[in-house]
Amino acid sequence: MSDGGGAVLRIVGRVCTALWGYTPGVIPAMVATMGSGPALRWFAVNFPRFLVTLRVLGPVRTHLAGLTISLVNGCTYCAYGRAHALELIHLRDRDLLFPLDARTLESWSGLSRREIGLRLRGVLEEAGMHAEVIWVDRTLALLDGAPPVDADERRIAHLCRMVGTMNAIAVAAGTVPDGAHDPVNKDAALKARLLAAQGA
Repeated sequence: MSDGGGAVLRIVGRVCTALWGYTPGVIPAMVATMGSGPALRWFAVNFPRFLVTLRVLGPVRTHLAGLTISLVNGCTYCAYGRAHALELIHLRDRDLLFPLDARTLESWSGLSRREIGLRLRGVLEEAGMHAEVIWVDRTLALLDGAPPVDADERRIAHLCRMVGTMNAIAVAAGTVPDGAHDPVNKDAALKARLLAAQGA
């Protein structure tokens, strides 16, 4: 990697580490694929908008959309990162295990859109998250080219493009899953609780 690429990697890595506690494995692949200047511009344009979406829609809906997009695009790396965030947030907020673990959810990567939709609806209903099913349906519709109908859907449409770019690069680079793509990843006690509950 060039000196410029190394500098960009350090800059973006510091931001991600401050937010999530680690530098996601896809970041070096993105810098190598895009080049240092374009990669830095891409992050400068997209990451702040993602953080606003996380605040406006909330982490569950944001990561659910990211999971749906990543499964459709066949990206196990990003699917795991979003699914792991979901299962940690579910445990933190509801004191309950999510019905399926992140490894099971990531294994749906590359199934048909119809099958992904059916399976995600099923797991959300099992979790008692009936109101979230519409977010899966609308994310799939936006991936199919439906126009966004309001500001929230415009945020999801941006996620379709942003996460889609990350998906393509992670798949091409063979990036392996690492952590949750959310600040909850820094909660070591919560992660230990999750492992203990899953092992019980």
